[in-house]
Amino acid sequence: MKVLVINAGSSSLKYQLIDMDNEQLIAKGICERVKDTSKSCISYTHYTPAGKVAVKDEPVPMENHTAAFHEVKRVLTSGESKVLDDISEITAVGHRVVQGGALFNKSVRIDQSVIDGIESLCDLAPLHNAAHLEGIRASIELFGPDVPQIAVFDNAFHSTMPPKAYMYGLPYSYYEKYGIRKYGFHGTSHRFVSARCAEVMGRPLEELKLVTCHLGNGSSITAIRNGKVLDTSMGLTPLDGEIMGTRTGAIDASAVLYIMKKEHKSVEEMETLLNKQSGILGISGLSSDDRDVKKAAAEGNERAKLARDIQIYEIQKYIGAYTAAMDGIDAIVFTGGIGENADDMRATVCDGLSYLGIAIDKPFNATLVKGKEGEISTKDSKVRVFVLPTNEELLIARDTRDIVEAM
Repeated sequence: MKVLVINAGSSSLKYQLIDMDNEQLIAKGICERVKDTSKSCISYTHYTPAGKVAVKDEPVPMENHTAAFHEVKRVLTSGESKVLDDISEITAVGHRVVQGGALFNKSVRIDQSVIDGIESLCDLAPLHNAAHLEGIRASIELFGPDVPQIAVFDNAFHSTMPPKAYMYGLPYSYYEKYGIRKYGFHGTSHRFVSARCAEVMGRPLEELKLVTCHLGNGSSITAIRNGKVLDTSMGLTPLDGEIMGTRTGAIDASAVLYIMKKEHKSVEEMETLLNKQSGILGISGLSSDDRDVKKAAAEGNERAKLARDIQIYEIQKYIGAYTAAMDGIDAIVFTGGIGENADDMRATVCDGLSYLGIAIDKPFNATLVKGKEGEISTKDSKVRVFVLPTNEELLIARDTRDIVEAM
């Protein structure tokens, strides 16, 4: 069975084609600047019978997501990048959907009622859900109604959170009228690495207390007790939680109101400030990329150092808080672009958790970058610590396969 995994953004279309008979990646790529026909392009890496074919920024006019899908079809089925004789070899399409709200607590086959449900949640994720719907509709148009389309929701894994964890201290009527509560994000990543952690530990996930740290330009930390999410750092939107690349993370709401009053900012301007101009970028004044900030900090830039110090401090706080909430902890997992590659940050975070009896092998920790998996805790560490690369696309493909096989 070949599954096409799609992650549609407002002006992009990412894809992976995976052979689920052996879970091997056949092809991956991205259409960028969709809708801007003068700048739109496609980049891809395909593993053909003749060898790997990689193309960067091939200019192709794409006026919408339907046009982008046709370009994906073209590079999959023709030319040097060909990996399929015909698009009909694709059994099903799995779509990443960021916000499933309280409507969807598991992956589902897409029909009109599911499309309507995703659309009804656009206010909770206006940049994401509307784009996902464009991708879904374009996919149905290309493949026709008989090819199963599956929605895999980013927050579904977090649906086990109890009300004491997901409710805000607002009048209850806002929850009843608008569904305002914590939903969490990166759920596919947290689900993937928690299952992998249990597998590596040789223990049932249902017996474990884990904290999984998905650290990247967007970051979230999750407490998983006995296979179920107890709490997670992101909230109603991906803005909440620890400081991120360009997002503030958790902030006193009064600080937002104060800035709006002093600077006479509109709601839209404030949304931009909080989501795109803050976080590591806002503190450092340099970049949202951890590699740039780390380099600047090493060269003596105090604001860059402060930005990283805040990030490390907040990761430590969340791990400590979630350990208390779960009444113990068996393992910590680092994943995501920063979690998998910033070995110095992992070491510093763990140094501040010595009260938990954590000890890591720092030389070995330094070797685990660029997709390498391993345990960085020492044999006498009371809490095990892992670096586990995430693979959200594979999890989406697995859910898609399982739903199709059960049809």
